[in-house]
Amino acid sequence: MTLPVRLAQRVAEIAECSRSEAEDFIRNGWVWVDGQVVETPQMRVTEEVVSLDADAVKGPAEPATLLFHKPAGFDAFNGIQSAAMGISPETHWAHDPSGVRLLQRHFERLTPLVPLDAEASGLMVLSQDGRIWRRLTEDAEQIEHEYVVQVSGSLVPYGLHRLNHGLSFAGRVLPPCKVSWQNETHLRFAIKAIQPGQLRAVCQQVGLEVLAIRRLRIGKVAVGKGPEGTMPPGQWRYMPVGERF
Repeated sequence: MTLPVRLAQRVAEIAECSRSEAEDFIRNGWVWVDGQVVETPQMRVTEEVVSLDADAVKGPAEPATLLFHKPAGFDAFNGIQSAAMGISPETHWAHDPSGVRLLQRHFERLTPLVPLDAEASGLMVLSQDGRIWRRLTEDAEQIEHEYVVQVSGSLVPYGLHRLNHGLSFAGRVLPPCKVSWQNETHLRFAIKAIQPGQLRAVCQQVGLEVLAIRRLRIGKVAVGKGPEGTMPPGQWRYMPVGERF
C-alpha cells in the first residue's frame, strides 16, 4: 500500500524541482489531481493521478487585485451587503481582458480599498497586494477619481464655477477640481482627496439634488470596457500586471 505524502513532495518528484518550487506550482494552479486543479501543497495523496500542466511556469504566487463594479446599495467595506460579498467565480466578468487564471486563493484575504458611498455605484478595488494598499492609501490625495453624478434642480448663478473651486466641506475649503456638464442631467467630476458624502454636499450647495453617483475611474484605472460595453454592475475583473493607478 502506498503511504500518503504531501502533494508538494509528489510534484517535486514529477517536476524534478525543489519542494518550494513545487509549492509555487501548486499555489499557482498548475497541478492536477485526478483531473481537478488543487491549490493546497499540504494535501495528502496516495494513488491519485498527479500531473503538472504543460503550460506551467515557475515563479512565486502573485497576489491578486480585483476591480469590482459595485452596484448601488452595497457598502464598500462592511456589512452583509459589503462589496466583498459580490466577489465570486460566478461574478467574474466573461470579457476580462487580463489573461489572469482564476484561482480559489484569489478570493482569500482581500482588502477593500478606496471608500465609495453605499448608495453610489462604480469602480471598487479589492486587493491582496501590499504594494497596491500603500499606493491607494499613502498616495490617496494625489490620485484623481472620475465620477458621473446624476442631478436634478436648478443650478445657482456661477454654480459650475463654484463646483470647480470655491466650496467647503466638513469644515475645510476644498481644493480645485474639474467639473463639467456631461449632458443636461449629469455632471462629470475629476477630483482628488474626495471624502465620503462630499459630492452630495457640494451639489446641494449650488442648488442641485443628487440622484445617483457612479465612479468611472481611479487614477489611470477604469471600470473596463469589452465587446458588449462597460463591465456590468455586480461583476469584476482582474487588474493585470502592468496596469497602474
